[in-house]
Amino acid sequence: MGSLVRVVVCVLMLVVVCRAQCFFQGLETKDLKTPTKGCVDKEGKQHVFGSSWVKDCYDCSCSMRGIRCCNRIPEVVDLSAECELVVDRKACSYRLVMKSDKTKDCNSSFSMVL
Repeated sequence: MGSLVRVVVCVLMLVVVCRAQCFFQGLETKDLKTPTKGCVDKEGKQHVFGSSWVKDCYDCSCSMRGIRCCNRIPEVVDLSAECELVVDRKACSYRLVMKSDKTKDCNSSFSMVL
């Protein structure tokens, strides 16, 4: 039971401490007579409707409305003085660790700055 409580507290902590960064790029229709078959990203790459991909740690998807991308790495709002967010951009992962010992996960208090 104790480990379940710890997991719930950690999940809630990450939800409150972090917020996702998302953006939306609307679908551009160049020729009304020729329906588009997908989305074109900022680099000019075509993605079919319903597809999804990861680019620069962003989860992206293509719909008939356009491209939606959300960052896999959260933006930290506020952490306690003992905690630090360690990011691995190559693996698109992160850990909340103790500043004094980065091998230990941080279970300290936190607050959100509005």
